[in-house]
Amino acid sequence: MAVADLRVPVEPGVELHVRSWSGPDRADPGPGGADRRGFLLVHGLSSNARLWDEVAALLAAAGHPAWAVDLRSHGESDAPADGYDCPTAAADLAAVADAFGLTGLIVAGQSWGGNVVVRLAAQRPDLVAGLALIDGGWIDLAGQFGSWEECAAALRPPELDGLRAERLRIVLRTSHPDWSASAIEATVANLRERPDGTLERRLSIDRHMLIVRSMWDYPPQPLFAQVRAPVLLMPAMPAAEAGAARRREVVAQAATVFPQATIREYAGADHDLHAQHPDEVATDLLTLAVSERANQQTESVSSQ
Repeated sequence: MAVADLRVPVEPGVELHVRSWSGPDRADPGPGGADRRGFLLVHGLSSNARLWDEVAALLAAAGHPAWAVDLRSHGESDAPADGYDCPTAAADLAAVADAFGLTGLIVAGQSWGGNVVVRLAAQRPDLVAGLALIDGGWIDLAGQFGSWEECAAALRPPELDGLRAERLRIVLRTSHPDWSASAIEATVANLRERPDGTLERRLSIDRHMLIVRSMWDYPPQPLFAQVRAPVLLMPAMPAAEAGAARRREVVAQAATVFPQATIREYAGADHDLHAQHPDEVATDLLTLAVSERANQQTESVSSQ
């Protein structure tokens, strides 16, 4: 299994960093060979592609190539002056897929990334054969807050510049004792480590808030009915019963609008499911790929 770090132009003067895992030769006539779906993996707000490393390695080991994208000002991607909105993020993902000549992908998005990939699936059905929404994709900020001002005050991120990297590692190990060392380091990489051991934001607070505002302006719900691919909704369920009941209601409502939807709950799990439970997430994504392929074959036989 080979892992490569690539740079892909998405518009003049803007390149995104993409981590790529290669599976077996797609021309391999062995079991599932040419039919193995590729995966496009999309992080959440103020996250980065490395959070997908463990999941992607498992997908590649099962024979599926995978690509994880750093969106603008995230990870190792460029940080242009504009483009911090959901439509541009979806267009950037389409540009990455087109640059590699990819179609018929299983696309997974976490948190804000879930909202973005819903838009991608609605606008570019040729790219998306199956859609996995990992504790996101149904986020409607205007439905959660009474006003934009209330939303902005609640979701403005803390100042972290100058925090020592080792201090953040200690906090993460303490708060997430079941995360691997790889997941901890990937999370630290959400920020840039200076030579003196302190951290600074990759995504500035101003740009972070532009994305939050875009989530307010562009809820994904109006696009649900336009998604033709099978959808797997993977909510992290709060431990508290009341919170779990509210989450379950929102997710169930979304599932009724998608033409083809399945729900797979993760009880008492962290928001970053792919960091906490990479084995289970990879298994669910592979199951989606297999079921999507079976559905496609059934539809092909029915149309003959």
